[in-house]
Amino acid sequence: MAETDRDWWRGCSIYQIYPRSFQDTTGDGVGDLKGVVRRLHHAASLGVDAVWLSPFFKSPMADMGYDVSDYCDVDPLFGTLADFDAVVEEAHRLGLKVIIDQVLSHSSDQHTWFVESRASRTNPKSDWYVWADAKPDGTAPNNWLSVFGGPAWEWDAVRRQYYMHNFLASQPDLNFHNPDVQDALLDSVRFWLDRGVDGFRLDTVNHYVHDALLRDNPPLPKGRGSDVPEANPYGFQDHVYDKTQPENLVFLTRLRALLETYDARASVGEVGDGHRSLQTVASYTSGPERLHMCYTFDLLSPEFSAAYVRGHIEAFEEAAPEGWVCWAFSNHDVPRHVSRWLRPDEDVDAMARFSIALLCCLRGSICIYQGEELGLTEADLAFEDLRDPYGIRFWPGYKGRDGCRTPMVWDEGEANGGFSTAKPWLPVPAEHIARAVDVQDKTAGSVLNHYRAMLKMRRERPALMRGTIRLVDGHDKDVLAFEREAEGERLLCAFNFGTETVRLAGPEGTELPPLGWQVKPS
Repeated sequence: MAETDRDWWRGCSIYQIYPRSFQDTTGDGVGDLKGVVRRLHHAASLGVDAVWLSPFFKSPMADMGYDVSDYCDVDPLFGTLADFDAVVEEAHRLGLKVIIDQVLSHSSDQHTWFVESRASRTNPKSDWYVWADAKPDGTAPNNWLSVFGGPAWEWDAVRRQYYMHNFLASQPDLNFHNPDVQDALLDSVRFWLDRGVDGFRLDTVNHYVHDALLRDNPPLPKGRGSDVPEANPYGFQDHVYDKTQPENLVFLTRLRALLETYDARASVGEVGDGHRSLQTVASYTSGPERLHMCYTFDLLSPEFSAAYVRGHIEAFEEAAPEGWVCWAFSNHDVPRHVSRWLRPDEDVDAMARFSIALLCCLRGSICIYQGEELGLTEADLAFEDLRDPYGIRFWPGYKGRDGCRTPMVWDEGEANGGFSTAKPWLPVPAEHIARAVDVQDKTAGSVLNHYRAMLKMRRERPALMRGTIRLVDGHDKDVLAFEREAEGERLLCAFNFGTETVRLAGPEGTELPPLGWQVKPS
């Protein structure tokens, strides 16, 4: 796309890089920014428009970098600011935009802001985090729960108050009701904009603001969906007060206004909001003063059927006709989709090919998670290999997120698939080695080359990039069919989610095998 296109994000394809699992260049078993530079040509070869880097900021790494102790520096584990600048330079040379993860809802408890805030109730940053007195019986201020287990409140013996944490106790929530906090966070965003960053993936964007009255959450009504594992009691509550507050829109408007002062920058918010996620996306992306786009966990779920995907397309088009969604099937927080959706006796490669064809045809922008272009399956790890605090907390009812975070495999003949010369921070599954990039790169019918072909098809079709979508009725219940149209081009896209061959409705009566699909002029 042209460098001056301020709407480059609309219909774009994004490749998510999890730096600690991408490429190690220092021999410590952990990926780094120099490794990102070394392998960026791989992302470019796919034909994506942008790369998204998961956190690389200074951090004690209690939650793999999502606990930030300095918003304006690189953790030595990953390199230096100069290494980050090299990532931006190389990405731009290859024609790739750079999107970075901004974790604004909470910081590490080792951040200097929190160290000062907890020191007393009267210091200049005393109100920068969410503090509250105990109830008369000493218990927590309300019934809010942490996503990572237990109450969302931790007692601090110095201030003799509780502080709020939506995730780990070492990840205290920032107080967005304080305008000074908003100003400081926007300054950190400006720091990266000035270094040439093209966009921001906003972690837990609907968690920023809490209910100022600290009202209890009610129980989740029966039949309403949750976006956490069943093993987690967080899903028992309807989270109407601990997140997704109307005041959040004020901050998002300020953030968008900052982005608009720079040329062609973009934002994508992560929305985890259970049964109201699409309504939240609509609110957060409607109009030019909000976020450019959002993504939800709706298609990151175990559900796999024509009716399920159709229902979410319909719901989004109804809820947010002016908004923009970024669809993804896998990321660093959920089991890889080829394992999540695969049924008995089905072929991993067939599922991978079907999935990317579907993703490339959906209306919106799309995000691909590193390794899915190789058809990597979810790794089955032993408890002693886990590094994810979420999985360790809920084992064995929930195994956590490490199974999708294992290292990339680049070279079949090298140790650890070419990821590192040392023992990797997570094991490299033996079954992944045979799917290494160097093996698939030279195989005409490989999953990797299919991904390249599908992304090329999407890029060259105006109807798929930015066109309208209209669902088509009259086909078998296992078939999802829709038309995409733009600039005089109209395409019929049909996908068979079933286990039997079906014949499409219409004069041609094309047959689609299980996990078969077609895209043709309509």
